[in-house]
Amino acid sequence: MRISHFTVALLLFTTILHPPACDQTVTRRVESGQDMSAGQPVQNYALIRQQDTPDEIIRKAARVFPTGQQLAWQKDEFNAFIHFGLNTFTDREWGNGTEDPALFNPSDFNARQWVGVIRDAGLKMLILTAKHHDGFCLWPSQFTDYSVMHISWKQGKGDVVGEVASACQEAGIKFGIYLSPWDRHEPTYGDSPRYNAYFRNQLRELLTNYGEISEVWFDGACGEGPNGKRQEYDWLSYYRVIRELQPNAVIFGMGPDVRWVGTESGDGRETEWSVIPDVIRTCDSIPLSGPFPVDSLFIPGDRIAKDLGSRERIMKAKTLSWYPSEADVSIRPGWFYHDDQDSLVKSPGQLVDLYFSSVGRNSVLLLNIPPDKRGWIHEVDVSNLLDMKKMLDRIFDTNLLTGADIRASHEIKGLEAFRVADGDYDTFWTADSSETFATIDIAFPQAASFDVLMLQENIRNGQRIEQFRLEAFIADQWQTVCNGTTVGYKRLLRFDTVETDRIRLVISQSRLNPELAEVGVYSSR
Repeated sequence: MRISHFTVALLLFTTILHPPACDQTVTRRVESGQDMSAGQPVQNYALIRQQDTPDEIIRKAARVFPTGQQLAWQKDEFNAFIHFGLNTFTDREWGNGTEDPALFNPSDFNARQWVGVIRDAGLKMLILTAKHHDGFCLWPSQFTDYSVMHISWKQGKGDVVGEVASACQEAGIKFGIYLSPWDRHEPTYGDSPRYNAYFRNQLRELLTNYGEISEVWFDGACGEGPNGKRQEYDWLSYYRVIRELQPNAVIFGMGPDVRWVGTESGDGRETEWSVIPDVIRTCDSIPLSGPFPVDSLFIPGDRIAKDLGSRERIMKAKTLSWYPSEADVSIRPGWFYHDDQDSLVKSPGQLVDLYFSSVGRNSVLLLNIPPDKRGWIHEVDVSNLLDMKKMLDRIFDTNLLTGADIRASHEIKGLEAFRVADGDYDTFWTADSSETFATIDIAFPQAASFDVLMLQENIRNGQRIEQFRLEAFIADQWQTVCNGTTVGYKRLLRFDTVETDRIRLVISQSRLNPELAEVGVYSSR
């Protein structure tokens, strides 16, 4: 039984450093159907005043937007995690930091093979475990002797991080790093000021020497150091290094840009809000300004409740933040490679199901694909990933709304309903500002059969839709085919095959007027 990255046990817990509490209110005007962020920083938070009415709180929630970095990350949809290190060769999941580094000796390390598989499977980013909890570094760090620089592999000249980064750049795949804050080898761990300086130095190496980094991945695992003291992570100082050196990167987990979905099953919530309460503290003692105004107010920690952003939850909030979810899961039972799991690799159908339950629920899917002792992604994993890609391509190859007549009950000139089927996420439909209920009626040129619905909100202008349903005109009456709550960047629903020449999408509840960038119906048969 593997232990979660986020498990809090006897010696493993998250230490949170709290910035000063404060109570400042900032507001920003956003017109319906317009993205007002051009030429100015996008405000991805709102501060709630004690005197705000419920309607005012709803308006504020609807006008919290993703930053450019968060939007670009969300559009990637499906990324790869690579767990590779000493554990690959000790057949363990967690090392204790005393393993002989010479055990790291891949016989045929091939970063290009990793990246080629990931690219061909349709994934957009590779996040590498540059250092796991055992403290062994996959790059020649100048700050420890526990790295690839001090072993016989490649005569001490090897650099896994460097080769993977270069392969990603060649293939047009984004690159990210996992750097474990918990380090079971480093002697300064537990001497908080010294270890924080050590950790910042390692961050600087990774963020300076390997080109563009798109995501920095932090979990909250924490324990006692050799001195018997708990390490206190100086998260804010880590953020400052990342913002200085890689301002386009998002910070995951114990960082202010992207949150952990709450399980390692790869499943998002059926109702997955990207706007959630009290991720940051209110403030009146320091200005909320600059390109990353909330970093100093961010409260590190896991947000794992089933309900994170409902009306009931946000009515009790002091702050609201755009804080979207990433759903991580491994293609195998373990996170590192174990040869006795070659028969337990998730099937192509299971991987497609994971896509629907994560990307299709307003999350980004982070799929772990652990290389073997050769330094290759195993043949079984490769085959299943490529077959998954074929299945997804077959499902989403043809949007049956192409060529259909599409009309809405409410729309604005220049933002008409036909734009939801133009294949361009940058165009969208919206109802006028007074409407929170709307229907989109669709007539096909001829009867069509389908079993998948896809919706995408224009999240540049926030996340708004709270309830919707799809109806089909069958046997001379409207029948509900499927229904849902939140949409966000992408919502996918599967249902029994329907054959009809008319459907309508009913948006029955929305925070302000609804906006949709894309709608699709597809056949998976």
